[in-house]
Amino acid sequence: MEEFHKVRRLPPYVFEQVNRLKASARSRGADIIDLGMGNPDLPTPKAIVDKLCEVVRDPRTHRYSASRGIPGLRRAQASYYQRRFGVKLNPDTQVVATLGSKEGFANMAQAITAPGDVILCPNPTYPIHAFGFIMSGGVIRSLQVEPDDGFIPAVERGIRHSIPKPLALILNYPSNPTALVATLDFYKDVVAFAKKNDIIILSDLAYSEIYFDGNPPPSVLQVPGAIDICVEFTSMSKTFSMPGWRMGFAVGNERLISALTRVKSYLDYGAFTPIQVAAAHALNGDGADIAEVREVYHKRRDVLVDSFTRAGWTIPAPAASMFAWAPIPEQFRHLGSLEYSKLLIEHADVAVAPGVGFGEHGDDFVRVALVENEHRIRQAARNIKRFLASTAKQPNNVVPLASRR
Repeated sequence: MEEFHKVRRLPPYVFEQVNRLKASARSRGADIIDLGMGNPDLPTPKAIVDKLCEVVRDPRTHRYSASRGIPGLRRAQASYYQRRFGVKLNPDTQVVATLGSKEGFANMAQAITAPGDVILCPNPTYPIHAFGFIMSGGVIRSLQVEPDDGFIPAVERGIRHSIPKPLALILNYPSNPTALVATLDFYKDVVAFAKKNDIIILSDLAYSEIYFDGNPPPSVLQVPGAIDICVEFTSMSKTFSMPGWRMGFAVGNERLISALTRVKSYLDYGAFTPIQVAAAHALNGDGADIAEVREVYHKRRDVLVDSFTRAGWTIPAPAASMFAWAPIPEQFRHLGSLEYSKLLIEHADVAVAPGVGFGEHGDDFVRVALVENEHRIRQAARNIKRFLASTAKQPNNVVPLASRR
């Protein structure tokens, strides 16, 4: 039977191949150290859980909630932006709560995309940035870019070679998967360029609070006038270790927020009210929980970079996010990221995310998530050291089992 139109537009999910191999290895009793999925392992702070438990006992909170977020939650998010970025937002017209930033991005694509609209999207990038628009009938023009002097020329080429003119430009800094960070000067240049060319900016700032070495990543909305053309998406998943709670936000331009709010009103009733109340409690806190989470990831980053380098796999230290973007060792690069990821599962009991899953320009890399404790990260490094040593002696024995015929 022929696949449905939208399903045909989606390629096979690369990560599923790794997940199947991982599950198979575990069924055989292997102790797989999973550094693949960005699924935080830290518990949600106790005060947030306690607030949820307190509110959930009130049966009035068990009814349908507000799709765009209860007023107290939207006010809390606006206050957070004021404290953190110095950005003033109207909680009634410029803030909407989403079921995580992923849902927000996908529904924004539904809200603003007409069939054939062109979207400028970094490559590699988090899959929903591209496929949210593809599922909505849009066309992606990929940009192999970094937040540096080459960014604007690359966007100019994208515009010049696109018919019709692009509708929107996607930004994601700190980046998932590359962990690159943008400066405020970079955002100023991009906003000026986007305004000149009448292009919407959609910024994914999900990792704004997971940064190291003392340099907090800025928001594009800090640029004067950016709110005329920008919407920014944030998430509580990593900041407060609340991934399963599915709580995020879109903030910014009133027209775009209104469009997203209208689409969401047809699709959901918002998150469970006790979750929204607990999320507001978290956002109104003193920041101690955020600092504690950040410090855990900072220590894990340092352990990962040091132990993997000692093992023979040099990984650049990420400046932010909960990921390291690791170049595949030269001797395995010809295999590509999917086959190398399979090798690590089969021969080192370590799972990572293949870079090709984030776009074809990511195929020389894998993404390593800081979602295991320091002991497990060191164990992963020891496993990889043994694997690298064995392949140096027997280079012909490193074809993944799943690829052998």
